[in-house]
Amino acid sequence: TSRYSPVCEPAADNSTTVTLWRYVYWSSAARVSVARAATRLARPGGASCARARGAVNTDAKMIQMLAAWVANLQNIPATALVPLVAAFVTEACLYALPVIESARKGLERRLSPPALALLMTASAALPYCLYGLPAGVFRLSSLAAILALASAASFWFVFFPRRPAIDLAYIALIAAAMLLYPFQRIYGTPAPGLPLAILGQLMWTRLAIFECLAIAKMHAEGFGFLPNRREWAAGVVNFLLFLPAGALAASALNLLRFHPPRGDGRMTALIAAGTFLGMLWVVALREEFFFRGLVQRWLGRWLKNDWIGLAAASVLFGLLHLSFRGFPNWRFAILATLAGVFYGRAYLTTRSVRAAMVAHALVNTVWRVFFW
Repeated sequence: TSRYSPVCEPAADNSTTVTLWRYVYWSSAARVSVARAATRLARPGGASCARARGAVNTDAKMIQMLAAWVANLQNIPATALVPLVAAFVTEACLYALPVIESARKGLERRLSPPALALLMTASAALPYCLYGLPAGVFRLSSLAAILALASAASFWFVFFPRRPAIDLAYIALIAAAMLLYPFQRIYGTPAPGLPLAILGQLMWTRLAIFECLAIAKMHAEGFGFLPNRREWAAGVVNFLLFLPAGALAASALNLLRFHPPRGDGRMTALIAAGTFLGMLWVVALREEFFFRGLVQRWLGRWLKNDWIGLAAASVLFGLLHLSFRGFPNWRFAILATLAGVFYGRAYLTTRSVRAAMVAHALVNTVWRVFFW
């Protein structure tokens, strides 16, 4: 048990003192339960392939960082907690900006493309400064690195015209930063074991999406946070279609090993729900926007066949996952390619990125909770 756990629940009483203590008990117990759940989420992977040194899949890193952040809440100095919360709340609001169409278009109407790029570049540094300065971990070199990365992501289509080669080069730039993973070195932490690179991941994602939609005027059909009924149905159907094919492929590739969740059913449901939302609104939103909303659609148009475009985008999607647990992990790349076919099918049958997001988030949640 944690040293912060309450010894016992206060006795039944309606006095003000006991009522106050009851709230303290419940809030403390809830905090410890969440921390334990996060620790469960953050445990190392246990798939059949041994965990290798070197590059690690960025999706896994993001989920592990979130879990580690929550699990270490009890060890964060009080002077650093408020700035960290402010940084994450600020980044969450900025992250929503390019996804919410009305907010994004409001900025587009008021500002020119260079002004938008400058605003986005400046916004990239705000969360880092909010926590770094008060927590005593601010470094000018980190600020310079953030601004340099943000400038590259935000000014690309201010300086370069829209061309197929230019568009693909920009997608490659965004993917390269995700794979090389510089954010862990840039974002210092005020507490041991508290990775804050997720702030960089979220920043890089929102800048890239904003650049594509607001400055380059690209179009991603059905992009947003909240799927409608038709998109939910298509996502679930393609998830169910993938399950037998994915299970057979994972078994043949020696990637399948069941890890039953620890704890009771309510805790498992809580972990699964939290994992699903994180996957839906961060991992799947980012990857499906680029791979299905842009790359698959472009390839289908260039190759004059939507299904060939789907297959080509799925191969590229699989190649992006070569770094999972050690480069090159061809077995996992093959499995990711197969999954990409079903994500692409969900997109193609609905012309909606959100349908692909649902299928992607469901697959990742089942893998993460039951087979990780």
